[in-house]
Amino acid sequence: MFLNFIPMEIRKYFQMSKRQRKHEMQMTLWYMPAFYILISVILVAITLFLDLQIGLEEVAPSMLQIQASVTRTLVSTLIGGILTLSAFTLNSLLVVLTTFSGQFSPRMLLNFVSDRQTQHALGIFNGSFVYVLLAFLFIGNASTDTIFVATPVITVALAFTTAIVFIYFINHATTWMQVHNITYTMKNVSKKIIYDSLRKDLDEHRTRNPGDLKEEEQKDKHHVLARRSGYLQTVDYNAMINEARNDDVIIQLHFQVGDYVLAGNEFFSFWGPGASEVEESKYYDMFELGHKETEIQDLQMGMHKLAEIAIKAIGNDDPKTASNTIHQMSELMLSVDSYITFSPYLADDHKQVRVILKEETFDYYLYRGFGFIRHYAKDNHLVITDIMASLAKVAESIDVSKHDKLWEFGCNTMDHIEHEVIYELDKTFLLREVYNLAKVTDHLNEYPRIESKFFPSANKNT
Repeated sequence: MFLNFIPMEIRKYFQMSKRQRKHEMQMTLWYMPAFYILISVILVAITLFLDLQIGLEEVAPSMLQIQASVTRTLVSTLIGGILTLSAFTLNSLLVVLTTFSGQFSPRMLLNFVSDRQTQHALGIFNGSFVYVLLAFLFIGNASTDTIFVATPVITVALAFTTAIVFIYFINHATTWMQVHNITYTMKNVSKKIIYDSLRKDLDEHRTRNPGDLKEEEQKDKHHVLARRSGYLQTVDYNAMINEARNDDVIIQLHFQVGDYVLAGNEFFSFWGPGASEVEESKYYDMFELGHKETEIQDLQMGMHKLAEIAIKAIGNDDPKTASNTIHQMSELMLSVDSYITFSPYLADDHKQVRVILKEETFDYYLYRGFGFIRHYAKDNHLVITDIMASLAKVAESIDVSKHDKLWEFGCNTMDHIEHEVIYELDKTFLLREVYNLAKVTDHLNEYPRIESKFFPSANKNT
């Protein structure tokens, strides 16, 4: 009942899971400034208590003892100065966000906003402004013979701090906007999702052997439909496995995190000896549906951001940026292979499968990573060459079981290149990387077929 009187913008946080609430609050600009403002209010109370109640002037050096009139002048002057620095900082922030949105990807805005250094800088500015404002309010009526020590000292210290933070923020923004830092940050965010979310949530329960899937009970399978539309943001896998064990059922998910679900779609199904007594709402509440995609458990979104940087770079005739993104994507593919077990079966402590995921394969992540870039590169042979070189490097470091998939992806890429209109050196370097990929993946016998498409028919009109 109490929540009905709270604005919707705040009420939504009470309706989220603890994990999603933490993520959403870190993605907002007001969370950290609000924390600093609270600290500034406490600091004002402590400062005024030291000056007006304890009488700090009796023990402080004479050079720090300032009369009330001078203190008021000092504080009122610094209010304008700190406010000006805050305005410049916010203006710089808007410039950065506009640049990110137009030049790279609008989905990257939240990454800069959620950056801890950005939030701390904004928090210091807002907290300092609130401090001097409240301090001026309380010392305005002080008698002329009142001596202040803590208030002017803290005010000057905060003004000095904001000046330093302003320079630091400008340097941070310009550094963050550099392409190699952006792609490196995006890659690390995706690796963190793989390790913190996918590996911890799933891999300890994954099993390659499905075992007893209770086929006899599948004929009485119960189907649960989605009650509303939205993106599947998070799934509480641990709670789902525990409840499925207690109810003695097996749950099969028909969507994966990041998919868009329409109301009325078959959301999940379950069967087993205890299926007839299961309360569907209990399991339905373990899913989080929202109007936007989130990165909490969705590796696809991080890969999409990296791919979008490369795609924008290709459109802006910036192959170097595209190349840098492809290199970061290669490292991310290694993390996918190292930390993700490609099995849809999640088992409980007794090795009984309890949850069956929508199956994902290495091909799926390979397509999400390089497929989008390949599509928009089209006949940009420089970018295609970088993709083939990265595939060869990935093949050198990845498990041999993935070699056939990498080679098939590379062959498919080469089959759709316009081989009749290509410069000689472009052709030479491209085929060299294809040869390296064939050698690493042990498909040298198939390389002549690809080479025959480029020799001797290439450039026959020149």
